[in-house]
Amino acid sequence: MAANGNGEVAMNGNGAATARKPKGLLPSITTSDKHHDVCHDMSAPTVKAQTIDELHSLQKKKSAPTTPIKGIQGTFAALPEEERQKQQLQSISASLASLTRETGPKVVRGDPASKSQTSPRVHQQHVAEPAISASDSSLKFTHVLYNLSPAELYEQAIHYEKGSFITSTGALATLSGAKTGRAPRDKRVVKDDVTGEELWWGKGSPNIEMDEHTFMVNRERAVDYLNSLDKVFVNDQFLNWDPENRIKVRIVSARAYHSLFMHNMCIRPTPEELEDFGTPDFTIYNAGQFPCNRYTHYMTSSTSIDLNLARREMVILGTQYAGEMKKGLFSVMHYLMPKRRILSLHSGCNMGKDGDVALFFGLSGTGKTTLSTDPNRYLIGDDEHCWTETGVSNIEGGCYAKCIDLSREKEPEIWNAIKFGTVLENVVFEEHTREVDYADKSVTENTRASYPIEYIPNAKIPCVGPHPKNVILLACDAFGVLPPVSKLNLAQTMYHFISGYTALVAGTEEGVKEPRATFSACFGAAFIMMHPTKYAAMLAEKMQKHGATGWLVNTGWSGGSYGSGSRIKLAYTRKIIDAIHSGSLLKAEYKKTKVFGLEIPTEVEGVPSEILDPVNTWSNKLGYEDTLMKLAGLFKNNFETFTDHKIGKDNELTEEILAAGPNF
Repeated sequence: MAANGNGEVAMNGNGAATARKPKGLLPSITTSDKHHDVCHDMSAPTVKAQTIDELHSLQKKKSAPTTPIKGIQGTFAALPEEERQKQQLQSISASLASLTRETGPKVVRGDPASKSQTSPRVHQQHVAEPAISASDSSLKFTHVLYNLSPAELYEQAIHYEKGSFITSTGALATLSGAKTGRAPRDKRVVKDDVTGEELWWGKGSPNIEMDEHTFMVNRERAVDYLNSLDKVFVNDQFLNWDPENRIKVRIVSARAYHSLFMHNMCIRPTPEELEDFGTPDFTIYNAGQFPCNRYTHYMTSSTSIDLNLARREMVILGTQYAGEMKKGLFSVMHYLMPKRRILSLHSGCNMGKDGDVALFFGLSGTGKTTLSTDPNRYLIGDDEHCWTETGVSNIEGGCYAKCIDLSREKEPEIWNAIKFGTVLENVVFEEHTREVDYADKSVTENTRASYPIEYIPNAKIPCVGPHPKNVILLACDAFGVLPPVSKLNLAQTMYHFISGYTALVAGTEEGVKEPRATFSACFGAAFIMMHPTKYAAMLAEKMQKHGATGWLVNTGWSGGSYGSGSRIKLAYTRKIIDAIHSGSLLKAEYKKTKVFGLEIPTEVEGVPSEILDPVNTWSNKLGYEDTLMKLAGLFKNNFETFTDHKIGKDNELTEEILAAGPNF
């Protein structure tokens, strides 16, 4: 029986009608008399699942480690999978132990929303019964979402955390709540017999003391809050790319945003390293959604960030700003590494194709991240490093870049790194297209992007390098009197390293145009634990031993202070940095400036010679002299904090550093 020109209908051997499909048409539907003339779609095989839940279970498969574990060393090596998971959960349960529940809560891996993971029989086999079962909390399970992938964390954030969205480039935009920056006045360190002697306390110090009892009160509050939740996120990761000095860290948090942030910022273990992770060296309890009790001793607000170096623990209450975790761990490294004769540094670091390494020190807004992220050089890291006996190593596994006014033209590497897996904090985006407006400060000016370091195309993996050849100190001088570049001797390097100068523009108050000098010892006073001269002496020793040169680079104003002068062009600063890297600046002719006694070159390729000496760019010479003396006085006043600290038995080094400062 023939049909029209679009196809044919024929009879098969059993008398059933079949359709012959010509080219270009959809799959046919066959009618068979064996099935009472019911139509069946035979274009594709049916799935094996009998229910929707079974169908969903087929969507995901479990990956097995691809690298065999060598030998049977380590905590979890050569154990059956079930036993390994049991020990892993027991370790997490022990981390969550409170004073009233010594063995920790009953924990189970997986999302409580998954029906397949809510059977008490499955839970019970993992962790023993708690020692005290006197409250409802002892009857519940805490679900552990352990080392989730970025894709899984995206799903958790978008489904459960208000304010989480996927931007047009694939990054996860999220909000940090009421706090959009760190709260240094709410950071506390436990002062005991050991830390009382080892740490820097008193005037100028970032270390605000608390006692052991108060720490335990806050720890109990944080742990009880985390245990009350149906689920917590647990990250087991590493700090320091140097395998000989690697630190194991565990982060317990209540938000997918925090887990993804730390996934990016810490070093991500391989599946084999994760199986062999064991007990962490340091643990963070991030209960930032829950406030501290303001009536607790030492508390001055509902926020408290507490470090206990003896217990190797950190507690966060009352702030959801993720940077507290990053910088808290940096403070820990500033304590642990110097005790191993390793210098911890708040710096960027990159390496040329010939193996020449440069360190970049600078406070926020000086260009540290921008200048260390150079398309012509390998990026070792943008913020935190260690200088060991063998060279430099990055502490972190990611970058945390400011993205206010970010543009593709000025910072293409950072721009292109903002893609799937990146966390964008507190940015504003277009409602429909989800395109980010990086110039919008509606939420905060401190908008940030957190991404794995491998998102930078020229990142050096592993993030280690040989000994630095150049040490570059960056200052954004809004007074406009520091030269664009100066070569420093060793004493001057120590003086300016301890000073940690930059200037902020007071643009938040109407009518105020006067720049404000900011000094942050070692270019990171908020994070150092010991006296600044300890780190400075270690830096000088390593620079002297390995022949590194110190440089002071001004990325701020020229031709006048902020409001009258203009900011030094980024293109000129890049030319200066290129000349430092190539070694050509060492061969230049130099002259010495007045007051600060800085050696400045008379010529740099690609940079107008007249701007190299700032006095040339000021039309008001008297104004230049007055501003120069004012800044010198601010340096002098700031350094008085450190003059009472003696370096070495004869104190000669202290005197030499003081002499390297401004001379009136």
